[in-house]
Amino acid sequence: MISIIVAVSEDLGIGINNELLWRIPEDLRRFKKLTYGKTVIMGRKTWESLPGKPLPGRKNIVITDIPHDCCSGAEIAYSIEDALSKCRQDEEVFIIGGGSIYQQFMPLADRLYVTHIHSRLPADVYFPKIDPKKWKIISKENYKSGSAGNIPYTYIIYSRKSK
Repeated sequence: MISIIVAVSEDLGIGINNELLWRIPEDLRRFKKLTYGKTVIMGRKTWESLPGKPLPGRKNIVITDIPHDCCSGAEIAYSIEDALSKCRQDEEVFIIGGGSIYQQFMPLADRLYVTHIHSRLPADVYFPKIDPKKWKIISKENYKSGSAGNIPYTYIIYSRKSK
């Protein structure tokens, strides 16, 4: 199963200057809980933005187009197909960014774990539109961050509708 995990603003912004728009501790704990023990696939810029590399307790795969690129602690892949070939067939794989990687995996994804943050900040990277004709909501929970700013957000899990 291919799952995408992301936090988006009201206008689907996800980052600026290779940084997340928010640091919501509860959301980061949820990210860790969902992805721990699994494979995470990301692009090179997302890898570079990680404060600790590789993400511990997960198999890290970095997609890059740079021949002989080296990301210590991660496996390198040169395409979506190459990345997926490095995963077990029976596991849930998490796509963790960035924008181009999300765009390319969206047609292949089975599930979306989206934190909808009810705020807007300037962004230079955006998540693709979630088409309600293709995706159904299977779980929805509203929260208010206990961290600075008390930002309201909603966790929504989407499942791809049958074709």
